[in-house]
Amino acid sequence: MTRPPIVSPAEWQAARDALMAKEKAATRALDALAAERRRLPMTRVEKEYTFEGPGGPAQLQDLFEGRRQLVVYHFMWLDDGYCRGCATFTDNVGHLAHLNARDTTFALVSRGPFADLEAHRQRMGWTIPMYSSAGTTFHTDHTGGEGFGLSVFLHDGDDIFRTYYTTSRGVDRLRFDFNVLDLTPYGRQEAWEDSPVGWPQTEPYTWWRLNDEYAT
Repeated sequence: MTRPPIVSPAEWQAARDALMAKEKAATRALDALAAERRRLPMTRVEKEYTFEGPGGPAQLQDLFEGRRQLVVYHFMWLDDGYCRGCATFTDNVGHLAHLNARDTTFALVSRGPFADLEAHRQRMGWTIPMYSSAGTTFHTDHTGGEGFGLSVFLHDGDDIFRTYYTTSRGVDRLRFDFNVLDLTPYGRQEAWEDSPVGWPQTEPYTWWRLNDEYAT
């Protein structure tokens, strides 16, 4: 295995300081993107959808739970059931009280049957509200047919507006585990990463398991 150079503490600090300058530049760039995101035009949601949730049938406005902002994770439901990638994303969602304190609700929405979704939610130990959009066009309307994604909505008076959508790496960057692994020497240990020769790596996705399937 080829390691990076082994240096003195002073040399390490100098290299760390140089990297930190780049990290701060990236942080400022992300702040600028967030400012631009807050100024994106919005589009009114004209269509009505009926979801099935823990309290029975629900409309889109019900998913807000009385708050002004709603973040929806479009949870994939495959022909053979749950999606491991969406499950690992959901495992990384923290306590929702902090979002709720800023008038924001987070919910999972999937095309899967509600009974199956609820059984999966219970098995995984999630407390996040989960709704089925089966029988509606909600998924294709808001993901363009993509498998998973994250949509943001604003509730203002009688109107609901769609304000933002992202998928793929835009969703990945929200994950606690990926962000922590990116700080470690081995990283995510996936083959696409630019790592020193000999670093442990596997093909993407192949290591993902449901949280009760990992060997202990």
